[in-house]
Amino acid sequence: QVQLVDIGGGLVQAGGSLKLSCAASGRTFDMAFMGWFRQAPGKEREFVATTTYSGDSPTYADVVKGRFTISRDTAKEMAYLQMNSLNPEDTAVYYCAAANTRAAHSPRSPSSYDYWGQGTQVTVSS
Repeated sequence: QVQLVDIGGGLVQAGGSLKLSCAASGRTFDMAFMGWFRQAPGKEREFVATTTYSGDSPTYADVVKGRFTISRDTAKEMAYLQMNSLNPEDTAVYYCAAANTRAAHSPRSPSSYDYWGQGTQVTVSS
């Protein structure tokens, strides 16, 4: 089992920045991908960003590309999502997730991920 804890989030004005953190523990040696997803009220959970467990090859959803950065600290078993130039459309509950190698076929799909953090609320005011 892998345990993930989402840290950070909060209320920020449009144009501001936030940094989310995700602490991983447990059988992390099986994990190959870490990702961030978000879910706004009344909407499905959507892909935000993903990277390999070593922090290589980050990929992003088009709507966040150039504004968000995913990173990993493998020594600390942490993942981060730096969010800049936030806008009200970024308001959602954000989740970190971890997956084994099966996610390689579809790393942007929530169904590829086995483990999830509890989620943290990000609210961007206009």
